[in-house]
Amino acid sequence: MIEFHLDARSGVAPYMQLIRQVRHALRLGVLKEGDKLPTVKEVVARVAINPNTVSKAYRELEYEGLVTARPGLGTFVTRTLGGDSLSKHEPLRQDLARWLTEAREAGLDDESIEALFLSSFRAFSEARA
Repeated sequence: MIEFHLDARSGVAPYMQLIRQVRHALRLGVLKEGDKLPTVKEVVARVAINPNTVSKAYRELEYEGLVTARPGLGTFVTRTLGGDSLSKHEPLRQDLARWLTEAREAGLDDESIEALFLSSFRAFSEARA
């Protein structure tokens, strides 16, 4: 089951953070069709968030066709976003873990690693566009 977390410093609305986390879990195969999302009450207890915010995120996911609410039962995944690339994730994850180890050994802290990764990713994406 997915465990939500919020980053108050991100500048991203809390409901959008929840949506992104579900979408990422669907892309990575963490959530699969038929899986149940945590109840609104469980999310509220875990991350200290307004229940209306969680409901808004779940409604948006439902509008996108990713989940469906079943009254009295919960909210369930109706489709994934992983596609055929899931089998390629693990070797890439291992390569990334090696890179992260090298970055840490080079003296980079979390924020520096994130900045380097994001700037490199943006440059790569722009070059391919």
